[in-house]
Amino acid sequence: MDEVLDEGPFFHGTKADLRPGDHLTAGFPSNYRPEILMNHVYFTALRDGAGLAAELAAGDGEPRVYLVEPTGEFENDPNVTDKKFPGNPTRSYRSTEPLRVVGEVTDWTRQTPEALRTWRERLAAMRLEGRAEIIN
Repeated sequence: MDEVLDEGPFFHGTKADLRPGDHLTAGFPSNYRPEILMNHVYFTALRDGAGLAAELAAGDGEPRVYLVEPTGEFENDPNVTDKKFPGNPTRSYRSTEPLRVVGEVTDWTRQTPEALRTWRERLAAMRLEGRAEIIN
């Protein structure tokens, strides 16, 4: 990688209960299109962005945000960057290499029940309209 995309720190939101030293890997179903197995693991440099992802993640566990370190090269997430939106305002990235969990972050902003309902409705509408394509 010739150019540093972001210095971090980096965060990952999930409902999985993880410990420092654990690794997050690709190959799991998408939270937004569960019929798709993801070729990448996703992360962001925005703590609250990871929090939103945690709250929208599949599963019944408690939403959690982890401080993570990429173990290899990473790229801008094309699902929310230049292929769909200009630049990378969400500071979102993806990697085919694992992310190492450094620790859990607890000072992220939770969404209100109303905001979560709006997000879920928006995602469901995008799926129905065929606008929920995932660049995998």
